[in-house]
Amino acid sequence: MVTTRQQYETYPYPERDPADEKTRLITGSPSHPMEMDHWLWGGVRDWSQPLRALVAGGGTGDGLIQLAQMLTAAGAPYEITYIDLSEASRAIAEARAETRGLTGITFHTGSLLDAASYGQFDYIDCCGVLHHLPDPAAGFRALRAALAPGGGLGFMVYAPYGRSGVYPLQEAFGAIFAGLDPQTRLERARQIVKALPEGHPFHCNPNLGDHHASDAGFYDLLLHGQDRAFSVTDLLETLEQTGWQLQTFATPALYDLSRITARPEGMSEVEAMAAAEKLRGTIRVQVGYAVPEGAPRKPAKGTNRAFIPHLRGVKATPLAQAVAKGKPLPVTLKELKTTLRLPREAAPILAGIDGRRSLAQIASGAGLDPLAFGMIWTKVERDLVDWGLLLYSSLGTHTAR
Repeated sequence: MVTTRQQYETYPYPERDPADEKTRLITGSPSHPMEMDHWLWGGVRDWSQPLRALVAGGGTGDGLIQLAQMLTAAGAPYEITYIDLSEASRAIAEARAETRGLTGITFHTGSLLDAASYGQFDYIDCCGVLHHLPDPAAGFRALRAALAPGGGLGFMVYAPYGRSGVYPLQEAFGAIFAGLDPQTRLERARQIVKALPEGHPFHCNPNLGDHHASDAGFYDLLLHGQDRAFSVTDLLETLEQTGWQLQTFATPALYDLSRITARPEGMSEVEAMAAAEKLRGTIRVQVGYAVPEGAPRKPAKGTNRAFIPHLRGVKATPLAQAVAKGKPLPVTLKELKTTLRLPREAAPILAGIDGRRSLAQIASGAGLDPLAFGMIWTKVERDLVDWGLLLYSSLGTHTAR
């Protein structure tokens, strides 16, 4: 059997070229600082205080580089600890950080199971790792032991339904390629996948693309020797068993049954999210934030007019122009495409979002009294926040000490 460490020494994943850091920054969820602030700290974190972060199983560095670069750009102090089993992956992450001139990062080769030995952290990033452990629960517990009071976890684990067709191939390849080296496995698997019948479930799943992107992507998707997917129910049960609880999924609208069909009376929130996941059928990964069990946080809400809203993935002026004309707003995610319709009266409000002005200042600039603003903003906030397009955070407006 090819071990997880051996795989990532041979094919560091995801495949990244440090030179690309000169031209682009890869962003996403979790570990976007404003998203972290919104969901974990109610939009009011004091960013003048250093953020102590652990990137557990950091791979080639996507989450690490995003977090460090965004904090650096905002002038927010930080201390980030990176750990990963693969020396090859670590070398790429280090080179990416060096290309950007990022400091404040300490790199270690090691296991996330030893997370607590590196200290206590305000924030822990763990993406694409826990589902590759022989005992994922042990990983969740190890990370919980490394969390400082008031801290939170940003996670990504694989989900089953959006990865349909993957696991039968993994099992078959594991059986027929036993004892072969990674390169030979890859070569033979590519030949087999190319010859799969047209109606094979793997070919019928348009949500999968890693096998086209690179050798590392193909191997990670179809040849990994230790891979377990978590449904919503599986994930919430594991969190509960290991001292965590779900704070939110990064895109709550995906799991909102009421956006798909009427929710039956008496159905619990967990049952509703599980049903939504099955009806969507396209969710490949569960991405979200967790906090210690029994210590839920209130996410930021626009009822506090002092909060500063930030648009994410959309620009204020074209958004406001489209809303003013009554145009539907396209939302394109990896999981689905949908459209939103916001009230035309929201246009001047949206035009005022610049990442610096508070809701109260935006309302005043739009000439709206508090009551009128509140009636409009309630609808805007629900759709934009739940689809990941709007966040509240003071990042960038703080004064570093």
